[in-house]
Amino acid sequence: MTLPAASEPLGAPALPTAGQPRLAGKVAFITGAGSVGPGWGNGRAIAVRFAQEGARIFGVDRDLERMDETVRLVRAAGGEIEVAACDVTQSAAIEGAVNACVARFGRIDVLVNNVGGSAAGGPVELSEEAWQAQIDHNLKSVFLTCKHVLPLMQAQASGAIVNVSSTSGTRWTGSAQVAYASSKAGVIQFSRVVAVQYAKSGIRVNTVVPGQLYTPMVDVRLAKQRTGGDVSTLLAQRQARIPLPFMGDGRDTANAALFLASDEARFVTGTELVVDGGMSVRCD
Repeated sequence: MTLPAASEPLGAPALPTAGQPRLAGKVAFITGAGSVGPGWGNGRAIAVRFAQEGARIFGVDRDLERMDETVRLVRAAGGEIEVAACDVTQSAAIEGAVNACVARFGRIDVLVNNVGGSAAGGPVELSEEAWQAQIDHNLKSVFLTCKHVLPLMQAQASGAIVNVSSTSGTRWTGSAQVAYASSKAGVIQFSRVVAVQYAKSGIRVNTVVPGQLYTPMVDVRLAKQRTGGDVSTLLAQRQARIPLPFMGDGRDTANAALFLASDEARFVTGTELVVDGGMSVRCD
């Protein structure tokens, strides 16, 4: 039996042709676009990778100095970038950054929510203040950026939102970090609900779920928290959970986000793309 030819829906975007940048003409608003240290953090890698594919970048971070290297790398790739300091747990700060992006570039086609950070402890050890700070940092930030960006995308009748979660939101990953795990699980379900709510508006919402990556966070923060500053020991512990014989980094998160942000994923919404080297499918 021969399948009938597919008919192209009215208004559907054309897929990019060979050699055409995958985000040509698009404006990407990226949170956490800096990095805590040298190397490929998720936000820095996403900004550079998107710029390589033709996007104009508006990057925000709480610390502007963290974005110096991101700016240099984006411009070295021939990209255009504007940056702003922004605490994404504050609604007024996000509104100001969104307005600045629209004033500079005229629109927002892609929103990437990349801000995140962990705090150790279960419900007994963790203070109420630390719990709330984690919820605000990892989940409320996603809620607030969407609150201010979604009306713009609705007016355009198009847009792609990529939220960055973590495998800690779906499984045990080696340490008790109940607030981080809960907030990152919340990002996944938040994305699913918003994806369905706004699907008829031409807006897609998906989640990248990175696993045990080697990002600057390992050297600057995680090794101090978990192995007394011994980076090699922490890397060995993390690698032992990964079936593939190497550890990914922020560039792997960036490539996943690129697919979900591009028109290649035009029929993909309300789902998760796991980037963990097979860790999540192990039974042990």
